[in-house]
Amino acid sequence: MRSKLPQNKLSIFAVMSKMAAQYNAINLSQGFPDFNTDPELIRLVTQAMQNGANQYAPLAGYLPLRENIAAMVQELRGGTYDPEHEICITVGASEALYVAITAFVHRDDEVIVLKPAYDTYEPTIALQGGIPVPVQLDAPYTTVDWDAVAAAITPKTRMLILNNPHNPSGMVLKDADLKRLEELVKDTDILILSDEVYEHIVFDEKQHRSVASYPGLKERALVTASFGKTFHTTGWKMGYCLAPKALMTEFNKVHQNTVFCVHHPTQVALAEYLNEPEHYLNLGSFYQRKRDVFLDAIQGSRFRFTPSEGTYFQMLEYTGISDLNDVAFAEYLTKEKGLASIPVSVFNKEQRDDRLLRFCFAKEEDTLLKAATILNAI
Repeated sequence: MRSKLPQNKLSIFAVMSKMAAQYNAINLSQGFPDFNTDPELIRLVTQAMQNGANQYAPLAGYLPLRENIAAMVQELRGGTYDPEHEICITVGASEALYVAITAFVHRDDEVIVLKPAYDTYEPTIALQGGIPVPVQLDAPYTTVDWDAVAAAITPKTRMLILNNPHNPSGMVLKDADLKRLEELVKDTDILILSDEVYEHIVFDEKQHRSVASYPGLKERALVTASFGKTFHTTGWKMGYCLAPKALMTEFNKVHQNTVFCVHHPTQVALAEYLNEPEHYLNLGSFYQRKRDVFLDAIQGSRFRFTPSEGTYFQMLEYTGISDLNDVAFAEYLTKEKGLASIPVSVFNKEQRDDRLLRFCFAKEEDTLLKAATILNAI
């Protein structure tokens, strides 16, 4: 049998989570919280089910939810989207990313990917016959070399994928970054696919700058977001996509032939839940406290780090501790020390190894302090 993805292996997230369970290790590898969501949100979903919202939702999603998303984006980003024609509710951000690439990338189209990159981008590009063009960032991946990005652009460039705030580094793009990108794509047909699932998780009074805020980017951008990341419900797989009407029309053609629509009662609940902005406006301070607890607890360790600017991930460098490559060191930590993380090389061009591990701090403080005790003992 011929495989369409012959080089694709089991996700590193699945590998490390399985290893964590096998060795009874603290799991700071896969990016999910170990605490529950707001009971009020669960009540609203249950109420929606009891009230009969159990049949197909509209293709683009429950309209009141789309209206509330439009209002939120207008308030926070200054970008205006028509709820009727420019917003689609998706099965998590993952479906939105898949549909966006599938709808617009043709055979032999080139797609620029900033590395390290989330591991679904390139397989999806390959499935459409496209050509991933990786642009490797230098460790610790907190700045973008826009000259290198410019050099990667060719007449075949169809799309550029951003992830901001950035997983795994926690980098948050600055105003100058978005303005430089706006200039690079001016007078081209290049589309921007902007993965902004951690948009509400930004620290130290920094500001999330969405492509929706920049007219020269917004007109050519598909923006993906995640309620799962925002409301601690990754298992619900609820996300959405924003795009100008012409792009959304093509997006919906693929969406309707992929899943058609998304879990109806959850959409009804989210529409109600978004009526209270504090549910997402306080998220940055909520996770910053967790980041700070974790980093304060490992100040005396031999690991080196730059505090994450956003997301709920923190990278730690171990060059002064071991000569093992990051995959081997992550396995050692899991099997011998009882702490699971993610080796960052798997997200890099040609698996470049900068001796960095990614740890998820979306955990209870007690979990983080136990993890810190392990790290301090190494």
